[in-house]
Amino acid sequence: MNRSTIFADVSLLLVAFVWGSTFVLVQSAIAFLEPFSFNGVRFFLAALLLGGWLVLFEKKQLVQMNKKLLASGVIMGLFLFVGYAFQTAGLLYTTSSKAGFITGLSVVMVPVFSFMLLKVKPGMNAITGVSVATAGLYLLTMTDKVSLNIGDALVFVCAVGFALHIIFTGKYSSKYPALLLTVIQIATVAILSMVFALFTENWQQAFQLEVLLKGNVLGALIVTSLFATAIAFFAQTTFQKYTTPTRVALIFAMEPVFAAATGFIWANERLSYSAVIGCLLIFAGMVFAEIPVKKNLFNFRKKAA
Repeated sequence: MNRSTIFADVSLLLVAFVWGSTFVLVQSAIAFLEPFSFNGVRFFLAALLLGGWLVLFEKKQLVQMNKKLLASGVIMGLFLFVGYAFQTAGLLYTTSSKAGFITGLSVVMVPVFSFMLLKVKPGMNAITGVSVATAGLYLLTMTDKVSLNIGDALVFVCAVGFALHIIFTGKYSSKYPALLLTVIQIATVAILSMVFALFTENWQQAFQLEVLLKGNVLGALIVTSLFATAIAFFAQTTFQKYTTPTRVALIFAMEPVFAAATGFIWANERLSYSAVIGCLLIFAGMVFAEIPVKKNLFNFRKKAA
């Protein structure tokens, strides 16, 4: 494993840490500003920040704008929005624990989609790592209630959306400028979130200062728009080209582990023994996929897409 891959994996692990550690912030914020409205403002601010940086310091990237690049960014943004939108809708009908597990199934979907769409065959280490991490996700998030409902189906679509976002980020990130591609996908999520808020929520709240300036809302918007959106998705778009989609999915499976740790530290949430074992299994699955193997035994075989 070369230095670029190691640095990319560490950077993506930090992204998962940011996402997991901000979960408590978002939960408290959407009690005052509804989810689509919150995401609309969050992604708009992030697009504004990165767009401003692009115009001021990276104008040369704008010269490379063309229809294919625009379409690629929109596709990435569309799948990212599907992940957020269907997860939000699903949470209205199912529990957060079940939603967490089903969303985490994107770890299983990524190697399948990688093989189907990119002709990338995962090695034995990756398959084992995915299996161990999936078992960990189950222990971390699931309760004794396993009956399925419409909310679970909606969250399953969310998992498909996140998995495809990882796949297409890997496909396009090596072809186009990372900053410009990130601005387009984030702006796409912002626009779609605002449209959905317009038809499904009290969208006027997004323009009310007394709502936006509430401590919980303002703090969450600042932290998530800057760190969990602008920097995080720019980092993913920049570094995913140096690793594989399956490894990225395993790294991102650490998000609920970080969320659980944050909830334990800041919100005094108790972790059961099974949840602790689940966290350890997810970490073990990620580490196992990183272990080098002899090329004559297991190897990633990659064909041109």
